[in-house]
Amino acid sequence: MAEPKDPKQKALVARLFAAHGAALRRRLYRLTGSASEAAELAQEAHLRMLQVTNIDAIRNPESYLFTIAVNLAHEYAERKRRAQSTLDVNDPTVEAELAELPSFGGQLDAAERMRRLREVLSELPAKCQLVVALYYREELKYAEIAQRVGISTHMVKKYLSQALVHCRRRMARWR
Repeated sequence: MAEPKDPKQKALVARLFAAHGAALRRRLYRLTGSASEAAELAQEAHLRMLQVTNIDAIRNPESYLFTIAVNLAHEYAERKRRAQSTLDVNDPTVEAELAELPSFGGQLDAAERMRRLREVLSELPAKCQLVVALYYREELKYAEIAQRVGISTHMVKKYLSQALVHCRRRMARWR
């Protein structure tokens, strides 16, 4: 990153962080739950403040700094949420996991588990339900499912992994 050409900008950003850096990290910690992530996001906010092309156009630099930081925290939370809710369909271990139904043992008997699994599966989009049924009930291969449903084999994997994540999350609540 290039240093700001305006020494006044560099001095303003340094003063902002001297005066508000601790409060900014505390705010980011409340948003992320991680001290290290809060420190990293504060550093990124600092860098972004240094990259502002016309710092004089900002009416309230403190507010602007906190806005940048909060937006960075929201982006971090969204990335984290996506990472936790999806599986990489190209990961070789996913195919092995998709090949077997997960065990949702516990205190539930088989009939109750099946009733609950049907209920959880009914929450999925219709096309996803169809792919799951063709894979587990009909025992079709990805290519056969793709041809029958009119989608790519990649989408078959994606639907199956989406269903697996959804079922694990929802069935875990009933344990």
